[in-house]
Amino acid sequence: MKRITLLFLSIAAAALFSTSCTDEETHPSFDESLIIGKWKSGTLFERYDSDKSGATWDTADDVKESEAQKFTWTITKDQLEQIHIMEINGTTKIPKVYTITNLTASSLEYEDAYGKTKSFSKQ
Repeated sequence: MKRITLLFLSIAAAALFSTSCTDEETHPSFDESLIIGKWKSGTLFERYDSDKSGATWDTADDVKESEAQKFTWTITKDQLEQIHIMEINGTTKIPKVYTITNLTASSLEYEDAYGKTKSFSKQ
């Protein structure tokens, strides 16, 4: 009887002291309305439109906004997905997925799958 009681107390103690992260703690949600607008990181620009379209261009490559690479975008929890639309021998769609680490009304930071971080400020 003492062994059974000891077993139950051990299980209860383990349950009491074990913690787990909720999905919200490991993958926070971001308000996607905050991303709408034009963002700048050095010479790199990204524009996110309210209809879930967007564009990216780099003025260092002598590319203007009117010549920008078009994409569509979605945000799911902390994942930002850009689907770049390439017009090479038809239409090719290239997905790029980033983990958002910060998104406010004035700053955007995300990380790619290789750990490279980009920080933007709203224009």
